Amino acid sequence: MKILHLGKYYPPALGGIEIHVQALARGQAALGADVTVVAVNHTRGEDDTTYRALARTRTVEEQDGAVRVVRVGRLASIAHKLSVAPRLPFLLRRLGREADLIHLHCRNPTMSAGLRAIGRLPAPLVITHHSDVARQRILRRALLALEGPLYRRARRILATSPAYAQGSAVLQDHMERVRALPLGIDLAPFASPSPEALAEAASLRERYPGPLWLMVGRLVYYKGHEVALDALKGLPGTLIVIGTGPLAGSLWESAQRLGLIKRVVFLGEVEASVLEGAYQAATAFWFPSLARSEGFGLVQVEAMASGTPVINTTIPGSGVHWVSPHEETGLTVPAVDPAAFRAAAQRLLDEPELGPSLGAAGRVRAAEKFSRERMARTSLAHYREVLS
Repeated sequence: MKILHLGKYYPPALGGIEIHVQALARGQAALGADVTVVAVNHTRGEDDTTYRALARTRTVEEQDGAVRVVRVGRLASIAHKLSVAPRLPFLLRRLGREADLIHLHCRNPTMSAGLRAIGRLPAPLVITHHSDVARQRILRRALLALEGPLYRRARRILATSPAYAQGSAVLQDHMERVRALPLGIDLAPFASPSPEALAEAASLRERYPGPLWLMVGRLVYYKGHEVALDALKGLPGTLIVIGTGPLAGSLWESAQRLGLIKRVVFLGEVEASVLEGAYQAATAFWFPSLARSEGFGLVQVEAMASGTPVINTTIPGSGVHWVSPHEETGLTVPAVDPAAFRAAAQRLLDEPELGPSLGAAGRVRAAEKFSRERMARTSLAHYREVLS
């Protein structure tokens, strides 16, 4: 089976969709599929241009193991959402004709615009709906106009969890074609950390006063970093923040204003061994997301596979608290409630047996529900139904 995935960016770019597309593509290739991924090229040499409006990049083709990766060049980026990539429609038409099936990962204005530009689709379309747009009304309307016709033409629409499928206003008109495909990852680096990762974990414990609290993800509003900073005020220890994004400067200023600048460590983008080590070193993984723009939270699975308990939030209609259920693999508190978040973290300190128990259950749930192999096999079963 020849599969063409349309992502946003592709690792080493950070982000839940990026990580998912790579894991799914690698998993499908391991099962014998012929997989190509098209994504926007987010780098120029060593320079990361993700959040720069006028940074020009070129089209390059690479191999990620058995996965063919085409990074399409762009001239500019509009509001960090839509890349201006004149060659994209021609590329999608050519590669689409070679494919048995096109799999679009949304929300994805760039690839959606590229597909709309070529008119008649050269292969059957499957869409993974990763999240709704929660707060930005103008963007929500624009995406509905751009992507709506593609959703109506898709043979199947995959939601990242049963909870998100039921709660998404976008999906309500298409429920007869909606199925759940929970996200999965390669669990091995987290479940069986390398010596380098264990060394990084030891280094983090030595450098920063414990307990160590960890956040991983893009620095954007719906991740709830401000909630985490507020929660940290009444707790001991250090908050380690991994990730980059447009709020980097304002979050640093908030930490300074709250008197936390010596207790918050912004590491930015890190090597894989550092990320894996950070999960091993952490007392708990913090996931205080606050809007339905957060549909799943794939980094929760990384924490669970590492045996690290998760503190997450209840977001109506989102799959976040389905991924890591309350008092099974972590603790769940109301969204935008720093006091409740602080109390959950304090509970892990007051009940020293609770964290290891939740962490052990997290390892089991990650292996049973969120492995790359399980996700890849399920996705191919959906494809076969579509093609038949």
